[in-house]
Amino acid sequence: MERFIENLMYTSRWLLAPIYLGLSLGLLALMLKFFQKVFHILLSVFALAEVDLILVLLSLIDMMLVGGLLVMLSGYENFVSTLNIDEDREKLSWLGKMDSGSLKNKVEASIAAISSIHLLRVLMDARNTPDNKLMWYVIIYLTFVLSAFLMGYLDKATRHEKK
Repeated sequence: MERFIENLMYTSRWLLAPIYLGLSLGLLALMLKFFQKVFHILLSVFALAEVDLILVLLSLIDMMLVGGLLVMLSGYENFVSTLNIDEDREKLSWLGKMDSGSLKNKVEASIAAISSIHLLRVLMDARNTPDNKLMWYVIIYLTFVLSAFLMGYLDKATRHEKK
């Protein structure tokens, strides 16, 4: 009975496969939105003020960072099954080598980077944002940065203890 339950639990990892497929579709939706925005920029580039163009470009960078985060979180090979990729195809060097600790650190760093882009967008338009909201944006950003730093520090400390 115990062996049956253990095998069932191990096999249940395949329930994640459709979720990873859904994340891939989410990445496709993000790509379509990205190029819709690029097309809109190209049509109105001469009518946009420089600050507005920079704000739109920052939102594109934001989308790119979110896309990278989606790819990192799509840990199919880490959690479900090894990918069978032909030898002649390019294989990403980190594929299958990211453990949960390094994945958490990369997610935290990505969230901090995304929030920094968002904060920069808010600060560039600070005249239209109330002071108390600006303060909260900065506090939230600093919370993400501190969280990323602490996660990295704890990961390094636990790796050092294992050695």
